[in-house]
Amino acid sequence: MANAPARDPAHADTSRKPSWLRAKLPSGSGYNAVRKLVDGHHLHSVCQSAQCPNLGECWTRGTATVMILGNICTRSCNFCAIATGRPTELDLGEPARVADAVAKMGLRHCVITSVARDELLDGGASVWAATIRAIRHANPKTAIEVLVPDFKGKMEHVDIVLEARPDIFNHNLETVERLQKPVRVQARYDRSRSVLRHAKSRGLTTKTGIMLGLGEEPGEIEQTLRDIVSDGTDIVTIGQYLQPTPQHWPVKRWVPPAEFEYWKKFGLSIGLGVVESGPLVRSSYHADEQSEKYTGADHLNTENNLTSEKTRPAS
Repeated sequence: MANAPARDPAHADTSRKPSWLRAKLPSGSGYNAVRKLVDGHHLHSVCQSAQCPNLGECWTRGTATVMILGNICTRSCNFCAIATGRPTELDLGEPARVADAVAKMGLRHCVITSVARDELLDGGASVWAATIRAIRHANPKTAIEVLVPDFKGKMEHVDIVLEARPDIFNHNLETVERLQKPVRVQARYDRSRSVLRHAKSRGLTTKTGIMLGLGEEPGEIEQTLRDIVSDGTDIVTIGQYLQPTPQHWPVKRWVPPAEFEYWKKFGLSIGLGVVESGPLVRSSYHADEQSEKYTGADHLNTENNLTSEKTRPAS
């Protein structure tokens, strides 16, 4: 691969978002239907909690990423918009409600994530497993992707999730090794990699994601992608970091679309199966399309129950 594109000093001015980061405002029947369904089932959506810039696009398509185990995280990562504190709920009826919501949406591909629940004996792994099984029972034509915390590296807890056999196992590295401590605080680069390797050793399709614009250098991005390949990870997402509040880690620069394209080509050239790379890419962005490569089209729903439209053109 050629050297990464030269960095334009103008992109270091982070006082104003560039044009390529302007997402459309959410609207439309699909968006309204998903919002009503999420609210009516008393579910938490990471699309809202994490201030995802793709909320409008994804909800208009009738898809959403559901966040289980509440909306208060026991960790205090410096990049994340989700509230930190002492969780007050452990809702054992949640798996059934999530499965019912997925059925009503008619999802091709369901993404489930959660806050970190370090105060629980198993980190919430048993609720994870119950949710996967409930979705599978009610929605056999829906592919299931899980975006999990690291469970403090306790593989016996990771195994509880793996034994429920999600279609894709996702755990994000978030950033390069040097920036782990200041950005992720209670997480570790080597621990996250070990979780991904463990899932791969159990035969799962694995996925991870990183953000750019946190202060990383080109050589560090390259090394991170090489580490991901060496761990056997199949899918990678690469997106622009957006600062949730003035109290969070500052954006160091705006990464132009051409650089994201460069890293996509580089990732594919060194052996990654799928690389989603762009300013607005997030962990679950176009996840249904990613999963088709590994799950197969026959496993996926084609009808969007909320908008009465097909989710993909007939082949």
